[in-house]
Amino acid sequence: MPVDPVLLATAVEAVLKAGEIQMAHFGRAMRIEKKGSINLVTEVDLEVERMFRAMVAERFPDHAVLGEEYQQGDRGAIPAGYCWVFDPIDGTTNFAHGLPIFCASLGLEIDGQAVLGAVYDPSRHELFSAERGGGAFLNGQRLRVSDTHTLIDAMLCTGFPYDVHLSREEIVGLFSAFIGRARAVRRLGSAALDLCYVAAGRFDGFWEQRLHPWDTSAGALIVEEAGGHVSRFDGAPFQSRHDNLVATNRQVHEEMLRVIGDFRAGRS
Repeated sequence: MPVDPVLLATAVEAVLKAGEIQMAHFGRAMRIEKKGSINLVTEVDLEVERMFRAMVAERFPDHAVLGEEYQQGDRGAIPAGYCWVFDPIDGTTNFAHGLPIFCASLGLEIDGQAVLGAVYDPSRHELFSAERGGGAFLNGQRLRVSDTHTLIDAMLCTGFPYDVHLSREEIVGLFSAFIGRARAVRRLGSAALDLCYVAAGRFDGFWEQRLHPWDTSAGALIVEEAGGHVSRFDGAPFQSRHDNLVATNRQVHEEMLRVIGDFRAGRS
């Protein structure tokens, strides 16, 4: 069933407004706080999320919002009905350091299933969007995943969780395993953009663990609507409340799962 066009228009409007706020502050002095030893939050994250929550409260007062900065209730629970899943700045560490690799990411879920997504990178003026069953787009042009068939020909991407200081052998070990099998592996620091780049064919595959719903809700749908495949590390179907993810062009999916499975078996 098609989603109400007003909802997709709202998602696009929200991430574009988020981008305006981000760029108004980018490269300037800002208040930065720590949520963990290396997990940052800026005053801009908070300003953007407040903007979005006010928008939803005015237009759709019966909709739930799950945002990174103003969490309400159990973020692992799947609410009934409509739930907007929002990351005001995905790539906050990049943003705080003046590195222009960040975005706003917004998914709309109905009973836990993503039905639309919008991701906006304001530094490149790139708007990624998707509607379930309606395809994925970059600035209005339809997206399609790559046709790479083997890992040795693949460009992959990953991210490191905020507890990497405590789990570096696990995280770096798997990173090393993929380096030994792929043409190249990159780490950009924004899971939402990593997923969009898989959808756009810039990357052939992406994996990461200890993710949150706001990291993946929009991007995973965009990958799927571009013809890609998204699963958990064990190959089971993915849902945004799961904390690990493999997203690919389909062609290299099983090979990536084997690398992860072999690595985990070697550690057990």
